[in-house]
Amino acid sequence: MSQRAVIDGLQFARGAETLKGRLELSQLPRLTEMRCATEGLSYELRGATDGEGRCWLHVRASGVLTLICQRCLGPIEFPVEVDSELLLARSEREIETAEDDIDRVLAGKGMSVGGLVEDEVILALPMVPRHERCGQTQVEVRGDGNSPFAALARLKRVK
Repeated sequence: MSQRAVIDGLQFARGAETLKGRLELSQLPRLTEMRCATEGLSYELRGATDGEGRCWLHVRASGVLTLICQRCLGPIEFPVEVDSELLLARSEREIETAEDDIDRVLAGKGMSVGGLVEDEVILALPMVPRHERCGQTQVEVRGDGNSPFAALARLKRVK
């Protein structure tokens, strides 16, 4: 498996090159900042051109991330399967003025492979990671009609 850190996006796409590898958590700084953990992500990056001469990158990534449940703050395993097509844009203006739903990325001579993969993985993460059912005891809360704080008092006694 090849481990190039950067590619020339347009040259990579025009040459229909393919790059496969594995990224460790130390190579994914934004996921680390988000307090995600992983034993690594496998990826495949393929370049291509279409009939109109446009350059594309196909990004695939897979692995398992350990996220933090926003309900109980416990670990939650999240399988990641990313499969994205990105049109290489020649300028920021091209991206800003696009009037379609095609995902674009700015082409460059020093495009970070890890950054491309990490971008797509971050976009695949849930906004609020949480277990379907946390391990905590669920308490049914009902008011007694006399006070809006009665349910809270009952919760306080349970804990």
